[in-house]
Amino acid sequence: MKIVGCDLHAKQQTIAMVDTDTGECIDTTLSHEGSAVREFYAALEGPVVVGIEATGSMQWFLELLDELGIECRVGHPAKIRAAETRKQKHDRRDARLILDLLTMADRFPAIWMPSTEQRDLRTLLRDRHQWVKIRSRLQHTLQAIALNHALRQGRGLWSQAGQRALQALALPPYTSQRRDQLLSLYGQLQKRIEHLDRQVEEQAQQRAQARRLLTHPGVGPVTALATEVFLGDPNRFATGNQVASYIGMIPCEHTSGKRQRLGKLTKEGNSLLRYLWTEATMHAVGKDPELKRFYRRKLIQKGMGKARIAAARKLGIRLWIMMRDQIDYEEFCRRGTLRQSGEAHAGMPDFNSGPALQ
Repeated sequence: MKIVGCDLHAKQQTIAMVDTDTGECIDTTLSHEGSAVREFYAALEGPVVVGIEATGSMQWFLELLDELGIECRVGHPAKIRAAETRKQKHDRRDARLILDLLTMADRFPAIWMPSTEQRDLRTLLRDRHQWVKIRSRLQHTLQAIALNHALRQGRGLWSQAGQRALQALALPPYTSQRRDQLLSLYGQLQKRIEHLDRQVEEQAQQRAQARRLLTHPGVGPVTALATEVFLGDPNRFATGNQVASYIGMIPCEHTSGKRQRLGKLTKEGNSLLRYLWTEATMHAVGKDPELKRFYRRKLIQKGMGKARIAAARKLGIRLWIMMRDQIDYEEFCRRGTLRQSGEAHAGMPDFNSGPALQ
C-alpha cells in the first residue's frame, strides 16, 4: 500500500510518499503544467491513499484522483498545522507532516466532503446570491438618484409605475445617462435572477429533503435547497449545538477559571447559509406561533439583533431535525405537542418559549 502526503499549491505540489510493503520513501515536487501530475499518480500500483489540506483550488485534483480510482482524504488545515510542534514551515515539512498523520491510526483530521452533485448545486446557489448582491447595489444607486430628485417611492420604485416615474424625471445630461444605463442593467439582472430562481425551485422540488423543508412556514426554495446541500448528511451532527457551531452561529468564548467571557458570533461556518437562515427567520416568525413567542421574548431580553440571530439559530436547528428524522412540519409540530403534554418521543424539538405577546 502506498500512502502519499501532498502539500497542494496552485502551480505545484510537494509529495512525501511511503510504500508500506517495501519501506521505500519518495520526496518530490510536481509541476501542475502539462501532464506530470496525471502520469505520476496513474503509474502508482496497488492501493493508494492520498492526503491533502482543504484548499479552495483543490477541486480539479479531487476529480483527477476520483477518475484514477485513488482514495483521497481531505484534512482540516488548522488541525493539521496544530500537529506541528516546530516553528518551521516549508513545503517538504508540510508534506511529511500530512504523511505522518496518515500513517498514524486515527490522527489525520479528515473532514466531510460534499458529493459532485452537491458541489454543483452549491455553485448554483452562490451564483444566484452573487447576482442578487449586484442587483441590491444597483437598486441602492437608483434609489439615491430618485431621492435626490424628490421621488420617494420606496419599494414601489421597482414596479413598472415606479420605473416609469424614475424614467420621466428631468435630470442633467450625465445623471440622465447614468439612470438610463442602470435601469437597462437592472432589467437584465432581473431576468437573470428570475431564471436562476426557476432553476433553484426545480431542484428543490426534485429532492425529497428539500421538499420536507419547504413545508416549514417562511422557508422558500432557496433556503430549503441551501440547507440540504450545505449541511449535507444530517446524521453527522449529534446535537443542535454542533449544527449551530458548524454554521458559525455560536459566540466566541474565552473562559478561564470561574470567569466566563462570551463575545460576538464566531462566523466560522458557511456565510451564505447563515445569511439565508437569518432572512427566512423574519418570514417564519410571522407564520409560526411558537417561533414568534420565542422571538418576541428574546426581543425584550436581548434586543433586535440578538433576537433575530437566536431565532435564526432555532429555525436552522428545526430544519436539521426535520432532515435528520425525515419528517415534515406537521409531524414536527405533533412531536412538540407530545413533548408539552409530557409524552416522550425520540427526536422531539425542545420548546421552551414563554407565552405569546398580543
